[in-house]
Amino acid sequence: MNTLENTWTWLQGAMAWPIIQTTDFRISAGSLAALVVLVLLLFWASKRLQRWLSEGPVLRNRLDPGARMAVAAVVRYTVLLVGLLAIVQTVGIDLTTFNVMAGAIGIGVGFGLQNVVSNFIAGLIIMFERPVKIGDRIVVGGVAGNVVDIGARSTTVLDNDNIAVIVPNSKFITEDVINWKYNDDNVRFHVPVSVAYGTDAQLVKRVLLEVAHADPDVLDEPEPNVWLQAFGDDGVAFELMVWSATMVDRKGKLISQLNYAIYERFNAEGIEFPFPQRDLHIKGGVLGIRQVPAG
Repeated sequence: MNTLENTWTWLQGAMAWPIIQTTDFRISAGSLAALVVLVLLLFWASKRLQRWLSEGPVLRNRLDPGARMAVAAVVRYTVLLVGLLAIVQTVGIDLTTFNVMAGAIGIGVGFGLQNVVSNFIAGLIIMFERPVKIGDRIVVGGVAGNVVDIGARSTTVLDNDNIAVIVPNSKFITEDVINWKYNDDNVRFHVPVSVAYGTDAQLVKRVLLEVAHADPDVLDEPEPNVWLQAFGDDGVAFELMVWSATMVDRKGKLISQLNYAIYERFNAEGIEFPFPQRDLHIKGGVLGIRQVPAG
């Protein structure tokens, strides 16, 4: 019994041992331990709250996934801010004592963490204005992929190779962003095709439209269209334009399967692809042609 009492007495003394002490400020080991435990619990609880709001039934039927993520993130950061202030006051730390220190830290943050702060503010702008949302197909700074997560500092983009690219949020504010799904999922694709001179243009148009209508990933409305683009040096340039809502994330695959079908139909219809042609003009002299014996 005496051993337990002595241990408890020693533990109380250790917890009361001052780590930082001034004339009007004191932080004990117990206060610091309580601060660490409470902060860890706050971060854990705020993360669980964010996940519950973004995936739970409260907002599932009222908001789309992007809006739920934005609301959940804002709520989490608010809870963290209020919770940290409450925890500091609860463990007995007087914030007014840190006024001078906070000013110095603020200056350091302003100069040393400009990018972090700008990315955080840009993240809040993205969450509220929503120029990009979870699931959007975007192109920014040479990165193309689907938005899978929007955080406070960065946005995660998953490309077609299943590689996650972490893009700082400030890029979405300072650079041009291409959002393929901003209005809806319908996107028009352009497939250039060239044929040899002398080919029936109406036949080419009919074959291209038949290929487009036969593809299951091409929409009938808006309907496909064929334009005669130009008379090139080697052939006539056409362009097949189709709409798709299912292949926005796989543009290369849709164009490839259309090109395969066009190649097969052109061969079946006897439509020739162009090859480089050059006219040779001899202004004077004699051009001799001599046959070289085989072997």
